Amino acid sequence: MLKRIILIVMVFQFSACSELQQIVNQLPNAGITNSQIASGLKEALNKGITDKVRLLSVKDGFFKNELVKIMLPTELQKVDNTLRKIGLSKVADEGLKVLNRAAEDAVGEAIPIFVDAIKGMTFTDAKHILLGDKNAATTYLKNKTATDLYQKFNPIINASFKKVGADIIWNNLITKYNNLPLTNNVNPNLTDYVTTQALKGVYTMVEVKEKEIRSNVNERTTNLLKQVFALQD
Repeated sequence: MLKRIILIVMVFQFSACSELQQIVNQLPNAGITNSQIASGLKEALNKGITDKVRLLSVKDGFFKNELVKIMLPTELQKVDNTLRKIGLSKVADEGLKVLNRAAEDAVGEAIPIFVDAIKGMTFTDAKHILLGDKNAATTYLKNKTATDLYQKFNPIINASFKKVGADIIWNNLITKYNNLPLTNNVNPNLTDYVTTQALKGVYTMVEVKEKEIRSNVNERTTNLLKQVFALQD
């Protein structure tokens, strides 16, 4: 066991693929190639997208998932609380639901962007992910996709607000609140807020799957996943 740990630590001291491969060949999974290591990491990321991210795009994918459910921003929490006190709880509930519906509409656009990022993964990327932190794959995807996803999500969420009536609901809610005596007017940018929260939810679910594959051998459902992730066990 000690020898195996020492060998894995040594991996970090080499950057060339050929040097890394010499060390990999000394590990219990001897014979696994650089290409297989990269393919295994790509397979794991694709599995995370298939198993977790797609679930966010269905009805209640956000709204009934406590890990990613979009709650109200701070400035609207007082709006929500005040409206409930004056008997508008149902309206307030609907306001929260439509924010999550907009995020669910947008998530489907994440899949092709993630796929492109995964296709572009190099062996060096795979090496750092495999022997990096427990969320290294998620961090890789976040660095590669966050800007593109925001640009994709933002107009979709804006359009979704109109489709599900969120713009009308929230204009109504905010107008009612702002017309109450002794309240300070609020006018939050809900499109930006929901876009940011939707992205956060997507990366949360990818990270959940990454941790499952790294820590649970039963989640490694192919021989390639078993071989590659045995290197980090």
